[in-house]
Amino acid sequence: MEFHSELYEPSTLENLFRQILKPRMIEEKMIILLRQGKISKWFSGIGQESVSVAAGMAMSPEEYLLPMHRNLGLFTARGVPLNRLFSQFQGKANGFTQGRDRSFHFGSKEHKIVGMISHLGPQLGIADGIGLGHLLDGEQKCAMVFTGDGGSSQGDFHEALNVAAVWNLPVIFVIEANGYGLSTPSSEQFKFDSFTVKGPAYGVDALSVDGNNILEVFQTMTDVRNSVLANPRPFILECRTFRMRGHEEASGTAYVPKELMEFWATKDPVENFKNHLLQFGVITEERIQEIRSEITAEIEEGLASAYAEPAMAFDAEKEQRDLFQETSLEDIAAGETTEELRLVDAISLGLKQSMQKYPELIIMGQDVAEYGGVFKVTQGFVEEFGKERVRNTPLCESAIVGTALGLSIVGKKAVMEMQFADFVTCGFNQIINNLAKIHWRWGQNADVVIRMPTGAGVNAGPFHSQSNEAWFFHTPGLKIAYPAFPSDAKGLLARAIEDPNPVMFFEHKALYRSIREEVPTDYFNLPFGVAKLLREGEDVSIITYGMGVHWALSYLDAHPEVSADLLDLRTLAPLDTEAILDSVQRTGKVLILHEDTITGGIAAEISSIIHEQAFQHLDAPVRRLGSLDTPVPFGSNLEKGFLANSRLDEVLGELIAY
Repeated sequence: MEFHSELYEPSTLENLFRQILKPRMIEEKMIILLRQGKISKWFSGIGQESVSVAAGMAMSPEEYLLPMHRNLGLFTARGVPLNRLFSQFQGKANGFTQGRDRSFHFGSKEHKIVGMISHLGPQLGIADGIGLGHLLDGEQKCAMVFTGDGGSSQGDFHEALNVAAVWNLPVIFVIEANGYGLSTPSSEQFKFDSFTVKGPAYGVDALSVDGNNILEVFQTMTDVRNSVLANPRPFILECRTFRMRGHEEASGTAYVPKELMEFWATKDPVENFKNHLLQFGVITEERIQEIRSEITAEIEEGLASAYAEPAMAFDAEKEQRDLFQETSLEDIAAGETTEELRLVDAISLGLKQSMQKYPELIIMGQDVAEYGGVFKVTQGFVEEFGKERVRNTPLCESAIVGTALGLSIVGKKAVMEMQFADFVTCGFNQIINNLAKIHWRWGQNADVVIRMPTGAGVNAGPFHSQSNEAWFFHTPGLKIAYPAFPSDAKGLLARAIEDPNPVMFFEHKALYRSIREEVPTDYFNLPFGVAKLLREGEDVSIITYGMGVHWALSYLDAHPEVSADLLDLRTLAPLDTEAILDSVQRTGKVLILHEDTITGGIAAEISSIIHEQAFQHLDAPVRRLGSLDTPVPFGSNLEKGFLANSRLDEVLGELIAY
């Protein structure tokens, strides 16, 4: 291993040695603590320290790093206090996730580090968003994100690289090529010798470097960073290295051939660098012992601090409160000037006014720019706001949701149009495991609205007609809006964009151009968690949202003899439980109606709330009415039979007569 130490001052070389020795010594201590049962798990980076340390040293402290399991040296090089690291590993309050997540599944806004999740690939899309934020603001900054040769097999890897290439994003994609994805060798992961062959396919520059040579990695990362700052673009940097311990300590390394372990042992990045510095008189054995003593004292001091902390006490109220960033949003009343608008027009106007109000707001989605989106919600937006803020995206839903989150991390707002709500499955992981959990995990908010054109009734078949709001209703950390009228859509969309937390915003496609209403033309908002009583009666409560509201109105118009409360929920999370219970107390009979399939639908949860909190007021069993438990059929007669509306007369008649 050849070190070009003549290029560096002795003080720099000593600092690099200290930085690479520190994570090695911490790891050796952690492995002992793991065996003693004082930490629960450990993912070792022994043998790979050069990559992490070089990243922490080469990047500016103001630039974001997005590490993985084995990048302890990145945290230490960034100056993350050891007492906080050790508290994190022990699930203590001074840790970055306050006991809610383990090991390196955390981030630190102070240190510009974005924590990983176990799914690996989603980190890459977030880096795209951070890079996009820097590009839009004209900042001389880039982001560096890590993955392994195993994680590179995921679709997120392709999506993030493709988006970064198309948009010329200043993101350095570091691949720690350590030979294995857990126990599966790279030869069974992909069919090429180097990740440098990936670059040309995406139109991306790529380099490969000896990942065990601290000076080579540090110099290459420095050069790549400077190049990306001068000419913003993505860059692939493959660091060839090896993991000397198991995927995690319980895994062991029995699957690794003995001769391979012996070969890489000769390339130990810490020992080889130390021996080089000794050989050329840059450092002495005495100085090495001094450094080791200083690091040992720092480790012991940090551990003592972490040990002294009490175990986390469970506080249910705090656990739920921390799901969202606290906010005090101002209620802005609607003005008197109105215009008759369709639902699609009201959404478009509301979105346009939010773009005017928030210069940091970015719209992203397939075909949303010149084409105006498939439903023409953003038609004309490019002319007013430009393509920097109204961005056509590749068909990369996961990467774009990740990009939206990355934009939030650098202080921007994002609205992503999911072309059809059905396509959300391609970005599901990012929504469920990143957007919904990130604030609860380590205090980073996700200022993201995902617009969801949804629903059946337009003969579009099983892949363009699903009502999938229940998927997200079950997920803590997401807010959900589902307006039924143009005015509500405009006001709720404004509030969704104002809110610094993630919002799933459902818009029924069949209502886009079929309903009209006088809508206040000036900017206003509507609070979440406030249902609207559209009709008031004595016989029955109909609780519904979205298309169900219009089904219920049609029924009541056709049956003037029925005296009913009609409650439009408007938002599903938060849910207006008080309004639901008030209506139940007035009528004693309840029908909960939604377009979604019946089993596991939102009606089941509302029914349980009523039975648990208002059972004494019921004069009949609560009835649920949803669509058939099948996919949505294409044929008109089949679709009509599938939809809950086809059974509304029968079910309501039975309930009223009970």
